[in-house]
Amino acid sequence: MSASLEIFAPIIAILGLLWSLVFWKEVNAAGNGTPAMQKVAAAISKGANAFVKRQYKTITWLAVIVGASITIIYGVAGGADGWVKGYEVGGSFLLGALFSGLSGIVSMIVATRANLKTADASKHGLNAALRMALRSGTVSAIVITALSLLGISGLYLLYKFGLHRPPETIPTLIIGYGFGASFVALFAQLGGGIYTKAADVGADLVGKIEAGIPEDDPRNPAVIADLVGDNVGDCAGRGADLFESISAENIGAMVLGVALYPVFGIKGILFPLIFRALGLVASIIGVYTVKAKPGESPMKAMTRGFWITAIITTIMLYVCSALMLSNVPAASALEALLHVSKANSAVWFFLAGVAGVLTSVAFVYITDYYTSKDHRPVQAIAQASTTGHATNIIAGTAVGMESTALSVLAVCAALYASYWCGGQTGLEHGGLYGTAVATMGMLAVVGYVLAMDMFGPITDNAGGIVEMSKAPEDMRLVTDELDSCGNTTKALTKGYAVGSAALAAFLLFSAFMEEAHITVVDLAKVEVFIGAFLGAMVVFFFTSLAIRAVGRAAGVIVEEVRHQFKTKSGLMDGSQEPDYAACVDIATRAALKEMILPGLVAIIAPILVGLIFRAEAVAGLLMVGTIVGVLLAAYMNNAGGAWDNAKKFIESGAHGGKRSPAHQAAVTGDTVGDPFKDTAGPSLHVLIKLFSTLTLALAALFI
Repeated sequence: MSASLEIFAPIIAILGLLWSLVFWKEVNAAGNGTPAMQKVAAAISKGANAFVKRQYKTITWLAVIVGASITIIYGVAGGADGWVKGYEVGGSFLLGALFSGLSGIVSMIVATRANLKTADASKHGLNAALRMALRSGTVSAIVITALSLLGISGLYLLYKFGLHRPPETIPTLIIGYGFGASFVALFAQLGGGIYTKAADVGADLVGKIEAGIPEDDPRNPAVIADLVGDNVGDCAGRGADLFESISAENIGAMVLGVALYPVFGIKGILFPLIFRALGLVASIIGVYTVKAKPGESPMKAMTRGFWITAIITTIMLYVCSALMLSNVPAASALEALLHVSKANSAVWFFLAGVAGVLTSVAFVYITDYYTSKDHRPVQAIAQASTTGHATNIIAGTAVGMESTALSVLAVCAALYASYWCGGQTGLEHGGLYGTAVATMGMLAVVGYVLAMDMFGPITDNAGGIVEMSKAPEDMRLVTDELDSCGNTTKALTKGYAVGSAALAAFLLFSAFMEEAHITVVDLAKVEVFIGAFLGAMVVFFFTSLAIRAVGRAAGVIVEEVRHQFKTKSGLMDGSQEPDYAACVDIATRAALKEMILPGLVAIIAPILVGLIFRAEAVAGLLMVGTIVGVLLAAYMNNAGGAWDNAKKFIESGAHGGKRSPAHQAAVTGDTVGDPFKDTAGPSLHVLIKLFSTLTLALAALFI
């Protein structure tokens, strides 16, 4: 039984990778559009490949330095045994970094092929384009989830059967994997986010406001850089980001499962991997159910698929809980499934997991309410735009801050409910393990959410290709509807990521406490209070650096676009072609330069606190840094999404439509929100988990 459990996750991961080829074959077999469409797509692909190649070269050197440093630090501090653990943690760090980077690269490659396929599919109608974009996104979703499972389960098998480590010691040996994933994700998200928003802001400020031309107009010199940005930020960056989310949370749950090893044995440790593998299967089934009925919005079709995925994963959660987390002996698997009683720990852990599943649903609807143009917050921002730029900014700021209330209440409810349910088992550490199961429940639908996330930039690029190639208007109407839906899905997945980060942060915080042998964090101790204060400060300082980087890079692009409009008199009438490469190069150089400092701040700060003030102060940093980071990320993601869709609501004809004073004010709000929702916000929930994975990997040095 034990052996079959140990190989279940890697087998599902390998089968998942093979199944991704089924989707990929379908994408590749689709049409490539007109020569004009192919020319635009080729320019986007060339720019994205060039950026990612230069970015990952920088990240690779940084990762090698950090991996070697981990090994040396452990070796110097711990003697002979320290060198052994240093090699193990350092090696798992490099593997996590490798797979995280690979996840981002695969996401970018898929997106730069799928944008053209989706653009061409739009001539066959809404459902054909919807299916193409979502199934393309599913390729990346499967690869990312499968790679995470394969890496963790592969390390587990290596340590148990290759190095003969006891199973209960293995989770602490692979925590470096989560740190490596977080390390690469932070730089990938930062660099990609700075690139995409610098290009987007530069294109909008000059193109829409000063030149008065539409979005994705081929006369705009920054338009190719903007479209490239969708791939390197929302695809490559987000791919690495969500890879680290899955990996870090799986490892954290496995670490807490060690505490229940005397009760459940290997099952409590492997439960996160088994359930994640089944969640991948559920996500694939959910994607196959998505089909837009005549006259139905694409968002409604994808929401239906989300619900189907959530229902299937809930059923699988019960099966996994009954077979793996029961403290009541059963003669058969059927008897275990049918044994429902208050005395059965499986029932309570199942209910804890349901709390996590419901939290994922809650975050989808909370984010939809605050960022969709169908609801009061976005419409209020649009209304405020009629009285000027300042009132637009005020309204958007208020909406973002308001949105944190429901987000925090959802997280608190999930934590309390899952901890209480775990506590009802009567097991020592049952409450903490309940929160781990809840986190697994929230991440159960991550494969489907990933597909929705990739859907957004793919449809955005498809719209740009259709616009720049001067394709028929009916194709543009299809891609416009999908793009609007894609903005909502991107906002939803960012909200989902913040919620999962909040649950995961408590999970990883608890794992750090276990690893550092701390039972209480006393904020009345001056060193602990200082650590907590510094945790909050680093969150704000990091955010400032990220936003400032976008502002500086966007300023350079604005100057370049203005210069081209001024010196190339034939741009506006189409008799001259812009120098797209100049803006692509500016955005690339700026992003690679600007991502280094905030990334180093995020890594160095918790290490210094740990070395100077020791482990309890690090716990204070984690606690307060997590709370502040979650609040700030929720505010930025929702404010940015609301500003974006308020602009689109006006562009649809409200309050005077395009080129009206209200539209100009809404464009200003959108450009302010761009670095909020696509650079600082997504980077913040990576930062939160980087704090946790880094300190968990180095906990032995802070004791």
